[in-house]
Amino acid sequence: MRPMGVVLHERLLSRGRAGPPGRNGGLAMPTVAFYTLGCKVNAYETEAIWRLFEQRGYTRVDFEDEADVYVINTCTVTNTGDQKSRKIIRRAVRKNPDAVVAVTGCYAQTSPAEVLAIPGVDVVIGTTGRNRLLEYIEEARRTRRPVNAVTNIMKVREYENLTVTKFAERTRAFLKIQEGCNNFCTFCIIPWAKGLARSRRPEDVLAEARALAEAGYREIVLTGTHTGGYGEDLDGYRLSDLLRDLSRIDGIERIRISSIEASQLTDDVFEAMAASEKLCRHFHVPLQAGDDAVLRRMRRKYTTGEYAARIERLREIFPEAAITTDVIVGFPGETEAMFEAGVRFVEQIGFSELHVFPYSKRSGTPAARMPDQVPEPEKKRRVQTMLALNERLKAAYRRKFLGRVLSVLPEAREAKPPADADAGEVWLAGLTDNYLRVSFPGDPSLIGELVRVRLDALDGEVLRGTPVRLLSPVAGA
Repeated sequence: MRPMGVVLHERLLSRGRAGPPGRNGGLAMPTVAFYTLGCKVNAYETEAIWRLFEQRGYTRVDFEDEADVYVINTCTVTNTGDQKSRKIIRRAVRKNPDAVVAVTGCYAQTSPAEVLAIPGVDVVIGTTGRNRLLEYIEEARRTRRPVNAVTNIMKVREYENLTVTKFAERTRAFLKIQEGCNNFCTFCIIPWAKGLARSRRPEDVLAEARALAEAGYREIVLTGTHTGGYGEDLDGYRLSDLLRDLSRIDGIERIRISSIEASQLTDDVFEAMAASEKLCRHFHVPLQAGDDAVLRRMRRKYTTGEYAARIERLREIFPEAAITTDVIVGFPGETEAMFEAGVRFVEQIGFSELHVFPYSKRSGTPAARMPDQVPEPEKKRRVQTMLALNERLKAAYRRKFLGRVLSVLPEAREAKPPADADAGEVWLAGLTDNYLRVSFPGDPSLIGELVRVRLDALDGEVLRGTPVRLLSPVAGA
């Protein structure tokens, strides 16, 4: 049976690849594979970790290929996230029992002992200190013992400045601006996984945004654990200031906020939004519940009336904005009447899309100890009811734009062109600023460029269209 220590060094010797990457002339360099679970923050951090490996001479391979090092960036928002994380870790071990298996992310932070108990895991590091991951891999290799590098995240006060200036297989760039959350909603484990809120220095955010613009990215997606809370720990600089400064950067044509709480949609933020010609008309504003009694039990910082007023103000500035949200059903104490009130409220707001979750009990959170837990079958029924409403809302929002011409940022070739497409015709897929998925025929050179497209038909969740003209210059043209 494979020892808990690492045998990567012997494997590299047998292949003529021993020693630090880059010191062996033309010999092959070590390989690394990544798997990311969870949110956009994790996606950003995986790219940042990859750049650390890249600087040391590693080659990136697909996760399904044999690699010398596997890095799994885990999620723990729900029990399902934990289960998926364990499944992927075991898959990496089976893929190459001699590889170094390093586990990072939220599940590693909150449950390091569980992760280390999985045979074949060599390095466990949580949600801070990732810039030392290669050191820990070398330590595991040297000592032949697994390394537990998880620290007390609640004591961390400084933002870990990982940097990304290019993304594998992406035309939109994520830009992480903050970490952590101070809200402590009763259902949420994230503060214990990410720590308290820490904002990235404005000069570092703006420098990375400029680098992304120079690399050719047209759209940046601002992301973080609690994105709208950016600057709450800074002296005299808030999200509204950042939006104004980012809007002045040449080359960036779209700025998208990944998520913002209703309580963080302040007058100053609204003013900054209204002043920017680059802000995308898409706002993800988590609701969680459409009943005030449930919101109080969740310890959310707004009522349904306050939430509705913020959305109304958003729509005054951006009349056709896509408003997406998160909804948790089956929260402890949620009666049938409360659930039905939530359904009516969701329909009243008229979201463009819902992300629906059954309440998941997380050990250590206040909600896990609350009475009146909703039975699982009832949670499933409520999920299905809300998902059916979601389908109606999505279709209604998309149909409004049929016959209109919108700007689309193509991201890749369309995997499933329409059945009536001409043989050999290339179709591209991308997003409008208001988060509509659009597919249209076009040359692959248009990927990453803004194109005006007439929206002709709704095919499931995708709008099929016809290109009208190019908005941004093709690189090298």
